[in-house]
Amino acid sequence: MILAASRRAGLEGIHAHRLRHTAATQLLRAGASLAEVGQVLRHRSPATTAQYAKVDYRSLRALALPWPGSQP
Repeated sequence: MILAASRRAGLEGIHAHRLRHTAATQLLRAGASLAEVGQVLRHRSPATTAQYAKVDYRSLRALALPWPGSQP
């Protein structure tokens, strides 16, 4: 159903898993906890939700201080 709808919209290869992953990622970026993400996605086990606990290097770059003596 999701795949057919995405094709009608001109988007190839969009599956339900990708939509769920995108929703989880956006929730975490907005400040939701892993427990909250698990509730939204209806995971039975916290271990399933833990796959979304990855480091967002793009967000960390904005927070990181430059190395002493390096060029800005």
